[in-house]
Amino acid sequence: MRAGRLRHRVIIQEYSESQGDYGEVTQTWTTFATVWAAIEPARGREFWDAQQVNAEITGKITIRYLSGVTPKMRVKHGDRYFEILAVINPEEKNEELQLMVKESVSG
Repeated sequence: MRAGRLRHRVIIQEYSESQGDYGEVTQTWTTFATVWAAIEPARGREFWDAQQVNAEITGKITIRYLSGVTPKMRVKHGDRYFEILAVINPEEKNEELQLMVKESVSG
């Protein structure tokens, strides 16, 4: 993997729930890791949903290998969030991870 490709600083977040003093459930995203990444859009499309136009962009985010990354996590880049759909370890070499992602934006 060429390090020059990894020019975006991203935060990988994991979902967590905690119980408050009064028994209420608090849902938060916490930082799992901050890493350098390559972000590559794969395709984009618009669709109608509940009489609103929504944009769905899918792509691939490549990072150095990091143990513990799962599809239950998300990636934050600036003010954009990407849902991780799949985590791929090419050839099982533990050198890099390819995160297949989806970004949803209401229009």
